[in-house]
Amino acid sequence: MTDTQAAPKGQLRITLVRSTIGRPGDQERSVRSLGLRKVNHSVVREDTPSIRGIVNKISHLVTVEEISGE
Repeated sequence: MTDTQAAPKGQLRITLVRSTIGRPGDQERSVRSLGLRKVNHSVVREDTPSIRGIVNKISHLVTVEEISGE
């Protein structure tokens, strides 16, 4: 069994804390692809490598909290 199949993954609470005004288009599209709309809006997403990659790209615009997968 590989590491990705070993246990259910947790979740991430992602909150937009800075505006996308004046940011490059790819950053704004990344924010929208996560489902974030306004400043201080939060979404909960599965903790997957693709979500982590998007969050890493816009880490200066968001805060991330890990939610345990109980």
